Amino acid sequence: MKKCFLVALLLPFGTFSFGADKTPDQSVLIRTEDEEMVSAIARAQASLDDFLRIDKTRPFGASGFKLKVRISDGNGIEHMWVTPFEQTSIGFVGTLADTPDYVKSVVYGQTITFGRADITDWGYSQNGKQKGSFTVCVIFKHMPIAEVEKYRRDYGFEC
Repeated sequence: MKKCFLVALLLPFGTFSFGADKTPDQSVLIRTEDEEMVSAIARAQASLDDFLRIDKTRPFGASGFKLKVRISDGNGIEHMWVTPFEQTSIGFVGTLADTPDYVKSVVYGQTITFGRADITDWGYSQNGKQKGSFTVCVIFKHMPIAEVEKYRRDYGFEC
C-alpha cells in the first residue's frame, strides 16, 4: 500500500491542513509520493531561513506568520499549522492552530515543540496576499474549483 500525505491519515496517506488564522480548518488527503507535494515541501524547507528572517523583522503590512508541521503517531500523519510560534535554542515551540482528524497525540490549541525537519511549509500575509503556503497550492488541485476560488478571493492566495 502506498503512503500518502494529508492533515493526518493512516500510514497509507498523510493529511494536509490549510486552515490556520481566519481560514476554516480543512483537510485534504494526498499521497506521500505525490511529486508536486514533495516539491512544495522541498521549496518551503529550502526557503525557511528567508521566512524566519522576515518573521523576525515583521515588515509593515505583514501578519499571520505560521509554520506547517508534520505530526505523527500510531494513528497516522498530519501536516498542521502552528501559530504563533517561536524559535528556541533547540528547535521551535508554538500553538497548534488546526484540529487533528487522525492524529490523537495532540489537540487544537496545544503548545507543541518540534524541530526544523518537521516543518513542511510556512506562510504569512503581506498586504492581503498570501506568501509561502506552497503546500496549499498543491492542495487546491485536489479541491472543487468554486471552493478554491473562494479561498483565493477571500484570503489572497495567488497560486
